[in-house]
Amino acid sequence: MNLNNIVRLFCIGLFGCTVFGQQPTVETGSILSQELEEVVVTATRTVRQLSSVPLPVTLVSKQQLQKTGVIRLDEILNEQTGIITVADQSGFNGIQIQGVAADYVMILIDGVPLVGRSAGNFDLSRLAVGNIKQVEIIKGPSSSLYGSEALGGVVNIITETPKDKQLRGDVSYRFASFNTHDANMNLKQKRGKLGYSFFANALYSDGYDLRPEVDGQTVAPFHNYTINGQINYDFSNKLSLFASGRYYTQEQEVAFAVNDALIEGEGVINEGNVHLRMDSKMGANWQLQYEFYYTNYKATEELVNTATNSSFSESDYDQKLLRPELRVTYNIKDNNAITFGLGYNRENLDRTFFDDAVSFDSQYLYAQYDFYPFQKVNVILGARFDNHSEYQSQLSPKGSVNYALSENLSLKGSVGYGFKAPDFRQLYFDFTNSAVGYTVLGYNVAPEKIRELEAQGQLTDILFDLADLEEPLEAESSVGYNLGAAYTLGNVKLHLNYFRNDFQNLIDTRAIARKANGQNVFSYTNFARIYTTGIELDARYRLNENVLVSGGYQLLYAKDKDKKVALERGEIFARDPQTLQTVVLDNSDYFGLVNRSRHTANLKLFYEVPKWDFNANLRINYRSKYGLFDGNGNDIIDTYDTTFVDGFALANLALNKTFASNYVVQVGANNLFNYRDEENIPGLAGIQLYTKISIQF
Repeated sequence: MNLNNIVRLFCIGLFGCTVFGQQPTVETGSILSQELEEVVVTATRTVRQLSSVPLPVTLVSKQQLQKTGVIRLDEILNEQTGIITVADQSGFNGIQIQGVAADYVMILIDGVPLVGRSAGNFDLSRLAVGNIKQVEIIKGPSSSLYGSEALGGVVNIITETPKDKQLRGDVSYRFASFNTHDANMNLKQKRGKLGYSFFANALYSDGYDLRPEVDGQTVAPFHNYTINGQINYDFSNKLSLFASGRYYTQEQEVAFAVNDALIEGEGVINEGNVHLRMDSKMGANWQLQYEFYYTNYKATEELVNTATNSSFSESDYDQKLLRPELRVTYNIKDNNAITFGLGYNRENLDRTFFDDAVSFDSQYLYAQYDFYPFQKVNVILGARFDNHSEYQSQLSPKGSVNYALSENLSLKGSVGYGFKAPDFRQLYFDFTNSAVGYTVLGYNVAPEKIRELEAQGQLTDILFDLADLEEPLEAESSVGYNLGAAYTLGNVKLHLNYFRNDFQNLIDTRAIARKANGQNVFSYTNFARIYTTGIELDARYRLNENVLVSGGYQLLYAKDKDKKVALERGEIFARDPQTLQTVVLDNSDYFGLVNRSRHTANLKLFYEVPKWDFNANLRINYRSKYGLFDGNGNDIIDTYDTTFVDGFALANLALNKTFASNYVVQVGANNLFNYRDEENIPGLAGIQLYTKISIQF
């Protein structure tokens, strides 16, 4: 794709969807054939060659998803350089990018955001991969285009769109360990001006139990279903419509013990999305897009104490997001285009531990200028302004540049500002732990609730002036830097990237009052200053036509700036477990933030035998040790802590054989080394074997 085509396609085919009857895509049957033709759209909201994007981008193709045998999105993301899956307190798997927590990574599907973060992470296991065309991961602040939650990066799941006038599709069934069944059906067709597609997935599992001595399973039995339909209609070569609907539902059993009493119940999740977009071309230089999006995520859980046959707990979570948006692109001249966008967000949440349902309103405006000041230099400048009902307005600028030194070598650099708005929980939570007695209050409700508790005689002390809560809680923010180089020569591709993310105003809890029962009342405040920095290296080498070897490595340092200052002043101590002596710590003793590994790496081997219609792949992922929490009470993870999880490696193997062109049999094993850590990593259940049969037509 040349530069003229890049500009002409600016902001059309947004997120992989057909616009004006065109869609520049590259699809191949072999994972070994993916080269510079790979295109991405998320990084700049333009159709761009992956090699020309001036930002750190990871692309996961449909072929990679199929041949590796994964069935859920979190499985494949965990195999990418600089990305690890992490579980929150509810057990949901999110992804950490460049050491930035999963809370700060925005998840999109066809360019629009998904919701439902009841405990911080977005549960990526909700997303089946059967109808995904490709997944794009943008590393670093992306708020200049996507606003809140894009502080650490963006993951965009791009679904397939029909292109062939013949009806095409596939059905598949997979059986795996723990009586796990996964079934898919995928249909698509393009007939004249009308294109349509339909996808359905069903997943069932008995779960597993890593600690049989404890009541309840580690992962309880569950079943879920996904249905996704899409329509594309070209009214003319200047006007087209895209419409998509998605529904997901899950039911899971719940069982655990409390004080020798068995607690049982069921958790239910229901999610729906509706996405409409009209694309219009006006004259030679103007392009307009009108978009409407609505999503609703509901989660309920009811638990019963079986000993007393009484209700143990009930919880509800009901979140809605409504977002209309208008985008306009003007091609100033060849290789120069400017895009404007404006939109409105209306977000509602009705949740247990909230006094009432709450709402956020925000309006946003963004602009981006993509131009070539010199033949070999591409510069992209952009900014977004967000006006929010519950926090201070945000301006999020970003700039990036790609300099092609030669056909084989290019330099890339970017700097951008990202932010994350305070969430509903941090503003409106009202929770008291009945067993222990402490209370957690959202920032906006804290003054009124403290006065109520004081009037009831439940407080012995208020720890600070409540007038301090009159100023709005500030959005968390970050300035991110990426500087890299990409080199391609023959069968070798290398990409090296240095990154740094400096965070301000991170939100955490603090005690604001002391209760008569000796417990504290907590609320939220801005105070933490942290950074993540390191290097990433990706390499790919094609040994011959049949063998491709690739690998990646990340070195990461993630620390709290205030803790480093305290260490330099000699204000933090620890007890040496060997000598039992108290020692003064310095920065060399400071390991870093919770759940961050210093080293992560991956190695992938893909092997194909075309004359046999056979291919195999082996993927090995390594993660070095990391700390779970501060174990010695000095508020940092240091070399004297005993709360580290040892480093480990996971290996996944998949073998694929095609019969009569349309029938594919796949056998594989995940966690081939049978690694287990029942206490610290309950998501690893040992080796998992599977067999899958696919029929393509």
